[in-house]
Amino acid sequence: MSIITLSNTIISAQIKTLGAELCSLKSNSNREYIWEGNPAFWGKHSPVLFPIVGTLKNNTFYHNDKEYTLSRHGFARDMEFQLVEKTESSATFSLQSNSETLKNYPFKFELQIQYILIGTTIELAYRVINKDNTDILFSIGAHPAFALPRDFEDYSLAFEEVEPLEYTLLENDLVSKQTEKIKTNSNTVPLTYKLFERDALIFKTLKSNSLTIIEKENPILKVHFEDFPNLGIWTKVGAPFICIEPWFGYSDTAESNGNLFEKEGIIVLKKDTPFQAKFSIEIL
Repeated sequence: MSIITLSNTIISAQIKTLGAELCSLKSNSNREYIWEGNPAFWGKHSPVLFPIVGTLKNNTFYHNDKEYTLSRHGFARDMEFQLVEKTESSATFSLQSNSETLKNYPFKFELQIQYILIGTTIELAYRVINKDNTDILFSIGAHPAFALPRDFEDYSLAFEEVEPLEYTLLENDLVSKQTEKIKTNSNTVPLTYKLFERDALIFKTLKSNSLTIIEKENPILKVHFEDFPNLGIWTKVGAPFICIEPWFGYSDTAESNGNLFEKEGIIVLKKDTPFQAKFSIEIL
């Protein structure tokens, strides 16, 4: 594993070749915005979720009458990516299917992740290329964890729009039929650990295309996710970070039959049309 450093005159970033994972984002003031990855709470920083987001029922799916096993969030986050292009302020990483991935996921693909620093913003672009002779099926998502050095209750999240903040609850790592609404009269939600006592908040639909982290009264960081239809928000109770997770897709339900073609949020990618989506993290 190597660590690739990007910088411009305002911000800097570091990305591990393992998982093509963003592990540092700093401003000129040397403030670190990405969670340090302390395994006492959660040993990741900002993993890519591919070729599934969340958990499959029994960690299995079926394709052409054969059973396959995929662990939570897929395998890309634990694989070594190849650095294929690098400038001072950008880098592109690639992961291609191989004999090992085909044992758990029977599709030939290339996943490219590009990082670009633009002013005070880092843009993360995903590109999935179908290298198979058939349609390939996948979900993809981001899982950046942002460091919260002050007391957790010193922070709040500001949605771009004032809207009903209805989210779906997880039960045994699967999407349940139960939904709840965050009680707020504005677009701002004070952070409390009580919100996350039942794991992540899953927003299947939102009008908002961005979410801002506010420290006391000061906006410090904004995540823009206009390309992504779903959003997860998560922390571990007691942990000093918050994850803002743009997704295509989410966990199975308890009623899932294991057929990826019938899975909510799945992407069906044809041979000649690459999938592309991007989101960005802006230091304010």
